[in-house]
Amino acid sequence: MQAPPPDWPMSACSHVIRCRPHEWHVQITGSGPDLLLLHGAGASAHSFHPLIPHLPGYRLIMPDLPGQGYTRAGGMRRLGLDEMAEDIAALCADQGWQPAAIIGHSAGGAVALRLTEILPDVRAVVGINAALGPFQGVAGWLFPKLARALAASPFVAGAVTRLSAGRSQVERLVGSMGSTISAGGITAYQRLVSRRTHIEGTLGMMAQWQLDPLLARLPQIKLPVLLIAAARDRAVPPGVSHSSAAILPHGSYAELPGFGHLVHEEAPEQAARLILPFLQAQGMQIQNCTGAEH
Repeated sequence: MQAPPPDWPMSACSHVIRCRPHEWHVQITGSGPDLLLLHGAGASAHSFHPLIPHLPGYRLIMPDLPGQGYTRAGGMRRLGLDEMAEDIAALCADQGWQPAAIIGHSAGGAVALRLTEILPDVRAVVGINAALGPFQGVAGWLFPKLARALAASPFVAGAVTRLSAGRSQVERLVGSMGSTISAGGITAYQRLVSRRTHIEGTLGMMAQWQLDPLLARLPQIKLPVLLIAAARDRAVPPGVSHSSAAILPHGSYAELPGFGHLVHEEAPEQAARLILPFLQAQGMQIQNCTGAEH
């Protein structure tokens, strides 16, 4: 089993679940309608922790994506967009979870939209700096090939870990995305990038990422979708969310000024002020409570 260490953030809410082909690490807190929260590439469920106190009245279900965080991938061939969505849907069915809505950050936003084509009861999606844009120009040709080459090398993950796990390197990486997060957040990312399996899983996801088929189907996704962008995001430009919202039949767009790619960690209260009214407008009323567990 690959349970997180006792000092991992919110470890009391952690569950290790075997559901083929993966051994999942999932954090669950709160009560009410199910919300499924999906992190972006290279992160883990911990990235939603700052948001939790601002989403009372829901049961928040936060898995680590396959191969990342503390979810152990059952092989490296099911790390692409379609495969991840299929396996998350199977996990939901296995556990009896019925997400009323899905919140996805970055690549998790794309997985969330793909899941709406598989899970019939999802009523809405919130994307936070959702990675819905193809790589442009030379990068569109080079990036997938480079990621596949890196993922195929048995030495690369260890080298990336050695080069990236220093605190200053993690701080620079976060800053390069236009964000400033807490010292605890930096520590969590530092711990993640020091794990070889996490780097291997992230590289595998990058290598297998195929977004174009989903982008072509955006006009067919009929449920309400709120795409939130941060004005200072240097990883996913706000224009990506703006243009995607215009393509989605029931898409809407909101922008938060002054923050970067990790806006849900930097400004969770501001993000929640956009998320909660949107969910309630779709009929997902929160339960009466004083706050979510955390």
